[in-house]
Amino acid sequence: MTLEALLGTPVAFDARIQAVRGQAGQIASAALLRDLLEGSEIRESHRVGDPRVQDAYSLRCMPQVHGPVLDAMEFATGLVSRELNAATDNPLVFEDGTLLSGGNFHGQAVALALDVLAIALTNLATMSERRIDRLVHPDLNQGLPPFLARDAGVNSGFMMAQVTAASIASECKVLAHPASVDTIPTDGNKEDVVPMAMAAAWKLRRVVQNVRYVLAIELMCAAQGLDYRAPLAPGRGVARAHRAVRALVATLEDDRVLSGDITRLADAIARDHFAEAPGPR
Repeated sequence: MTLEALLGTPVAFDARIQAVRGQAGQIASAALLRDLLEGSEIRESHRVGDPRVQDAYSLRCMPQVHGPVLDAMEFATGLVSRELNAATDNPLVFEDGTLLSGGNFHGQAVALALDVLAIALTNLATMSERRIDRLVHPDLNQGLPPFLARDAGVNSGFMMAQVTAASIASECKVLAHPASVDTIPTDGNKEDVVPMAMAAAWKLRRVVQNVRYVLAIELMCAAQGLDYRAPLAPGRGVARAHRAVRALVATLEDDRVLSGDITRLADAIARDHFAEAPGPR
């Protein structure tokens, strides 16, 4: 939605560009973007005569940043799935009666997986916040009203929503510091290198919730931007997503408290509400 609202170009999502790099997550991310943008009247409106050669990184490099998030999730899912089915007791008793002391209890693998996810999701929040800034910035948003306000100057629009997103994304950057590189000796220095997996889990839980809030703010801003591009229609997939947002949050006509809207969209993200947005394909 943000790409359409900002009159961006999908050229950077061409399958040939992704293929020569060969990263699975990037290829999948670009394919999804192409599907969402298919049939866009907005794109056709500026295909010819647009003086811009390419978009900013936060738009152009979505496959290269979103894709590694998919890769990180696949890595972490595989690692944690194996761990859930593993024998991590100490000592271990084998079928032949052998009793062996070992270190399978050590949670470094899980801690590392959780830290990887926190870092990956923080990058997702950072990209999203930068797109939010472009949507509300009158010098960057391709003719949209300042802060997407209906009556700029009287209304502040999404000004404070962007500030909120910036604050949340900044918190994620602090939380993304890996817990798994830290340690403190315990048990008479017998447990001299510990994984800090619980701290990694706590941080990740907070990052996940934060990212939902940032993405919710982007959805609100992008939907508002698309409202201004009417009657030109976005891509069919983008239109479905726009309808899904509008089913939960109304267009911002005059300033109102946005916390409820943000929470509603964040909860919808948690429920995978946008995984298959309603409406005709």
